[in-house]
Amino acid sequence: MLYNRRQFLIFTGGLIGIGVTKVGHQLLNKSQPNSSENIISETPATIPTNQHIAIAPEGLFAPIKGDVRIVVISDLNGPYGSTDYDPEVDKAIALTPQWQPDLLLCGGDMVAGQKRSLTKQQIEAMWAAFDVHVSAPLRQANIPLGFTIGNHDASGSISGGKYTFEQERNLASAYWNNPNHNPGLNFIDKANFPFYYSFQQQDIFYLVWDASTHIIDQKQLTWVENSLNSSPAKQAKLRLVIGHLPLHPVTVGRNTPGNYMAEGEKLQSILEKYDVHTYISGHHHGYYPGKKGQLELLNSGALGGGPRKLLNSNLSPQKTLTVVDISLDSQETIYTTYNMKTLQLINIQTLPKSIDKIIRKDLS
Repeated sequence: MLYNRRQFLIFTGGLIGIGVTKVGHQLLNKSQPNSSENIISETPATIPTNQHIAIAPEGLFAPIKGDVRIVVISDLNGPYGSTDYDPEVDKAIALTPQWQPDLLLCGGDMVAGQKRSLTKQQIEAMWAAFDVHVSAPLRQANIPLGFTIGNHDASGSISGGKYTFEQERNLASAYWNNPNHNPGLNFIDKANFPFYYSFQQQDIFYLVWDASTHIIDQKQLTWVENSLNSSPAKQAKLRLVIGHLPLHPVTVGRNTPGNYMAEGEKLQSILEKYDVHTYISGHHHGYYPGKKGQLELLNSGALGGGPRKLLNSNLSPQKTLTVVDISLDSQETIYTTYNMKTLQLINIQTLPKSIDKIIRKDLS
């Protein structure tokens, strides 16, 4: 269905009114296009500049931009040691500036490590390739890059009291702490960057923890609570937490112990205690927007190899990118998610109504 001006004005009214999230999802669901060719975006010049406007790459459905816009991607890597990226990764990075985001968040697995036979030169080559394909284009576009370390980037797995992949962690740290690779974030605490850290942007407090394994040790957990209880966190209008492994399983083949956080319920209780709005994760390679208790859960789909089927679903795996538009005053979020092979929208109503105790976002 083509999108006319009246429909966008309705969408705009929904965005700034009560129930913005559900209104946004309802409009998208009723207006799902059949192909990328008939996804038409409103021309920003036709909308008064003092209003929120619809912005997207030319030819794609254009969501109304919120007070803050975030592009979310995850799981970019290919086979072990790979220095190449799938076309969907390059496409996503090339299109990102046209959504005009305030920030890009990556849910981890930016390179293809977690293999002890990889040499220092091979690991450095992977990070150099990541810089060429992802990080450098974002720096050139002045788009800040927030990220969480994944198991294939620098796994925190421990054996015999030592990191199993210590070389990968050292080289990941060297890459991210190189001034030439500045991600453009307004850090609050970067003492343990890039593994766990916090930053703030536009009245939103972001906490990144090291969920590259299923266990968060007590030292890091103490840091998490202290950070969320800090003045910057409490004074922010919204709090978001990002980690690679999800709190709860959502995809086939990843619903086994070790592939989601070992104490998911405990961790969720901590996030709820400090009024965290959303936990953003990767690793499961399947897009599922949900809510459990008081916590929204954005399970990011994969852009690289191995997208997976959702539990309770017969849908084919899809490579996805999500645009998150945030209303700071109402603390509401609207997700617009694209299939990056076809550039069609993902219809939220085609996703499972629930996965275990996680309720689909539009039904919560």
